[in-house]
Amino acid sequence: MAATTTVPGVSRTRERTAAGGRERGLWREWARSLDRPLTSYYLVLSTAVMLISLGLVMVLSSTMVNSITETGSAFSVVQRQMVSAMIGLPLMVIASQLPVWVFRMVGYPAMILSVALLLLTAFQGTEINGAMRWLEIGGLVIQPSEPAKLAFALWGANILARKEELRELTEWRHLLIPLVPGCGLLVLLVLLGSDLSTSLVLLLIFLSLLWVVGAPARLFVAMFGLVLGLAAIVIAIEPFRMTRIAVFLDPESDPSGSGFQSLHGLYALGTGGIFGVGIGASREKWGFLPFAESDFIFAIIGEEFGLIGSLLVLGLFGMLGFAGLRIGFRVKDPFARLASFAIVTWIIGQSMINIAAVIGLVPVTGIPLPLVSYGGSALIPTMIALGVLLAMARHEPQAQKALAARGPSRAQRALSWLGLENIVASVRNQSGSAPSKRTTAPRTPRRTGERGARSGTKTTAKNKSGPVPAGDRPRRNRRR
Repeated sequence: MAATTTVPGVSRTRERTAAGGRERGLWREWARSLDRPLTSYYLVLSTAVMLISLGLVMVLSSTMVNSITETGSAFSVVQRQMVSAMIGLPLMVIASQLPVWVFRMVGYPAMILSVALLLLTAFQGTEINGAMRWLEIGGLVIQPSEPAKLAFALWGANILARKEELRELTEWRHLLIPLVPGCGLLVLLVLLGSDLSTSLVLLLIFLSLLWVVGAPARLFVAMFGLVLGLAAIVIAIEPFRMTRIAVFLDPESDPSGSGFQSLHGLYALGTGGIFGVGIGASREKWGFLPFAESDFIFAIIGEEFGLIGSLLVLGLFGMLGFAGLRIGFRVKDPFARLASFAIVTWIIGQSMINIAAVIGLVPVTGIPLPLVSYGGSALIPTMIALGVLLAMARHEPQAQKALAARGPSRAQRALSWLGLENIVASVRNQSGSAPSKRTTAPRTPRRTGERGARSGTKTTAKNKSGPVPAGDRPRRNRRR
């Protein structure tokens, strides 16, 4: 009976080789999944749903104490947030099914409406916490600067896309006019309400449009320097902003005054540790941390879910940014590319500003965390913007092929049931490039005996006056 021996070093090498092969197989499978036609669409959709769900949970957790104290019900605040989410969800779904040309048409009216609402807010707005940023319409209090971000992104993308299609972006004035006046008007109206943070987000959208369209480096750097200079001037002329800068440099200089919010935000993050104190077990929400449900909701997330939960939120925003940039690089339409980058810059830039303020990297700005913080005026426009991003994902070349193989979409079937598909097609042709009127019909093969003069049979051809005998028809290169 033969004895078998095993060599320890060889067996361990084989095990490592097998483990390495399995890991490489998993990485190949993951990379292959990213190459699927609708990967961008599902990445945006899944991250949006998770962030909105997390936001509802954290709004409930951070407001239940104050809600019970003020109204006797722990759900009074989160119910309003749920209503906003239920309004934004169908709007997001509808926007995701619309064609790109609809958003190009919406840009101008949305920009005009945003300017009108901001003007009305500047003169007839409602002052809350010393800032006039809200407008009361029919019993509802809205913040017009939030939908203005989406309006400016669509309007600016349409302006530059049209100039790119007409090959007018070779001169710097075509890059800046009318983009700079439109952005300047929005920023000025927003600053009248003492809202510097929203103004910075609008300027970020402006810079992203210039970067995507390929502005010269000198022009881009000049515009970036102009933005920083304007921000410095606005900070210098307002005393409370200078106080925020001083508190940012030394939060403990006024621990019970201007530095109170920043310090307790850091206390919440420090208390959470690695795994957090548990959902609903936050201590800072018991009247210690001001605006815990809006500006500093990330601090409550860090306290209740710890470092792991904070990194998870950062990962979700990072995945959303990756999916948006992927859409922008893959789509062929200039407007879709510009709008995708503008929306991603808005959402990711605003989230980074909020998180940086909470962890003490920048001064407190008072800007909400997108999709997570409390506030319907911010949640609904952001969800509509994600619907626009989903629509752009459907217009990636590979996604279009995959969707065409599935047949008509629900929106197309609904239009056909209503008999509106011809009207929509005519409006689309008027708004975009009109199709060529010349049609090319396939040539049919000529049958044997078709020319009767050669075969000896008489055939007739029709014209306006009736049939003409075959012998009377003119021949080309007729032999005499």
